[in-house]
Amino acid sequence: MTTALKNLRVLDMSRILAGPWTGQLLGDYGADVIKVERPGIGDDTRQWGPPWLGSESAYFLCANRNKRSLAVDIATPSGQQVIRELAGKADVLLENFKVGTLQRYELDPSDLLAANPRLIICSISAFGQSGSRAEQPGYDAMIQASGGLMSITGPPDKEGGGPQKVGVAIADIMAGMYAATAILAALHAREQTGRGQHIDVPLYDSQVAWLANQSMNFLVGGAVPDRMGTAHPNLVPYQAFPTSDGNLMLAVGNDRQFAACAECLGHGELAEDHKFATNKARISNRAELIGIFRNSLQQHTTAHWLGVFAQAGIPAGPINDVGEVLTNEYAHERQLVRHLENAVGDSVPTVSNPVAFADTPVTYVAAPPVLGEHTDEVLSEWLGYSADKLAELRKNSAIQ
Repeated sequence: MTTALKNLRVLDMSRILAGPWTGQLLGDYGADVIKVERPGIGDDTRQWGPPWLGSESAYFLCANRNKRSLAVDIATPSGQQVIRELAGKADVLLENFKVGTLQRYELDPSDLLAANPRLIICSISAFGQSGSRAEQPGYDAMIQASGGLMSITGPPDKEGGGPQKVGVAIADIMAGMYAATAILAALHAREQTGRGQHIDVPLYDSQVAWLANQSMNFLVGGAVPDRMGTAHPNLVPYQAFPTSDGNLMLAVGNDRQFAACAECLGHGELAEDHKFATNKARISNRAELIGIFRNSLQQHTTAHWLGVFAQAGIPAGPINDVGEVLTNEYAHERQLVRHLENAVGDSVPTVSNPVAFADTPVTYVAAPPVLGEHTDEVLSEWLGYSADKLAELRKNSAIQ
């Protein structure tokens, strides 16, 4: 089977989520991803449980499939030499240490690039490799807070709300996505120049970049965006509504859909009313319109309205919990959950990569690895180390 990134060698020295998410994406697309971990400890998230599957945390399992684990102590001279040699064979080196850490371990990116000019180094950090905050540490939640996301997430103050973080570490995930696309762009550039390069991906800058319409609303209009719960700052009606037995999400994106939606609710006249006929008018009269919709939608069940809206071609959906999302019929139809067996015989569930290639399919070849599972295999395969060499490194506590 041919994969999109076949024969690409990735040295993944990252941990937690942003970097591992990048590495997992590259592994899904066929790259040979080597996850470098501390002997005896491994990625911090191996201990971020419960829940657990065997000895591994669910958190670790979410971001580390399609990788091989190499346990090497980069605090030792022998371990540092192993990394230098691996970097000499790699196409990509991925890391998310605090700025300056690699230099302290005598693994300065500039030296690695000098030794292997085709190497692409991708550094993910809280605030980037330069600037006044470069050396500050940071986790996802503080980036969501300081990067503006929490200020626009959650119900408004008048409804008793306050700033809230998104329910997953979205700043990490999005930085990981930016990193993956940057690496692919750098690989394409290398085809033209023959040279690799150093990529700097800050969580903070990534967070600011994907504020998208909210940041542009401020830059163009000058008004600081407010928290609006499930409502949309630029579209009405576009929010959650209560029904007689639950809730649904209604997403009306244009005036044609609004007219059809109003007709479904028995209020076709709203589409002719100057207060509601256009989206601009609906935004100006948001409260009045939402009151009408709320009263109408509470007359019937969620299932009733979803059927009506589907027939009329109006975007609407249920508000499912995570369990429903992963176990309902549509999840089975789309194969959203797969299972991979790990080295100790556990069946590890994994959520599928959403991309479907016509000719170079996503791979699901390996469950997240046991710590140090592939140390000998990788060092023999990539560097040609003999059994005696491996034994010497273990004697010096350089590898596990």
